[in-house]
Amino acid sequence: MTRVAILISGGGSNMLRLVEDMTGDHPARAVLVASNDPGAAGLARAAALGVPTAAVDHRDFPRDRAGFEAALLAPLLEAEPDILCLAGFMRILTPGFVERFDGRMLNIHPSLLPKYPGLHTHARAIEAGDAEAGATVHMVTPELDAGPMLGQARVPVLPGDTPDTLAARVLVQEHRLYPAVLRRFAAGDRTPVLL
Repeated sequence: MTRVAILISGGGSNMLRLVEDMTGDHPARAVLVASNDPGAAGLARAAALGVPTAAVDHRDFPRDRAGFEAALLAPLLEAEPDILCLAGFMRILTPGFVERFDGRMLNIHPSLLPKYPGLHTHARAIEAGDAEAGATVHMVTPELDAGPMLGQARVPVLPGDTPDTLAARVLVQEHRLYPAVLRRFAAGDRTPVLL
C-alpha cells in the first residue's frame, strides 16, 4: 500500500477529497495530515476521518525557514510517506526540503500552469481577458509552480466573473482533478489527467 502524507494550511477541502477517495481499490492510503497552522480547520476534519495529524506553527520560527522545515520533517519522516501531497499548503519550501521528496511530491495550483504561478491567479486570469482558467496538478521542484504537469482541469471564464466566482468554479474541478491524478500517480502512471 502506498503511503500518502498531505500538507495543508487551512480548511483542507482538497485534502478531504483525497482522503475520501483513498478507499476500496485505491492503491494508496493517507497516513498523515500536517499543517503549518495548529488552528487549521482541516486538521480536525482529517482527525474525524481517522487520519493522524500534526502541526508545526511556522510563526514559532520567525525568519528561520530551515528550523521550521526541520520541525515539520519530524512527523513526516515518522509517517514514512511514499508520496507527499501539498493541498493548499501556503508556505514556500526550500530546495533542500523539496529534494528530499524528489519525484514524490505533488501540488495543486489554481491556474493553467505555466500561466500565473504564485498568488492571485483568478484575478490575473480575468485581468488578462483569458477565455479559460483552471487548475494544474504538478510535481514539485525547487522552482515555484514549475514542475512537470500531471493533470489539468479547464474552466471557462464567464462574463461578469469576479476572482471569487471564478475561484469557486475552479475549486469544484480541483476536487475532481487531484484525486484522479493521485490515484493514477500512486499506481505508477505519470500520464497527465485532462478534465
